[in-house]
Amino acid sequence: MVVTLELPEELVAKIVPPGTDLSRVALEALAAEAYRQDRLSAEQLRRLLGFDTRMQVDEFLGAHKIYDYTAQDLEADRASLDFLLGTRELTKA
Repeated sequence: MVVTLELPEELVAKIVPPGTDLSRVALEALAAEAYRQDRLSAEQLRRLLGFDTRMQVDEFLGAHKIYDYTAQDLEADRASLDFLLGTRELTKA
C-alpha cells in the first residue's frame, strides 16, 4: 500500500532534520504507535520495519521509549532477588 501525505514544506523541517528520510520516520512512528496499542506483535513489528533480529526490535522500542516491563515483571524480579539474597523464599506466581 502506498500512502501519500501532504505537509507544508516549512513544517517538514520542524518534524525531521534535513537529509532524514521522512517516509521512514512516518513508518516508524506509525509502527511504534501500533505496537504501543497492542495492534502489532514484536514479530510483526520486526517484519514491518525490515529488521533481521529481535534485538533490533528491542533497540527500536527503547529508542521510542516503549518498554515491555510490567509491574508483575518487577514483582517477580524483586522476589527472585530477595530469594538470591536469602531474604525471602521463592514462590511461584
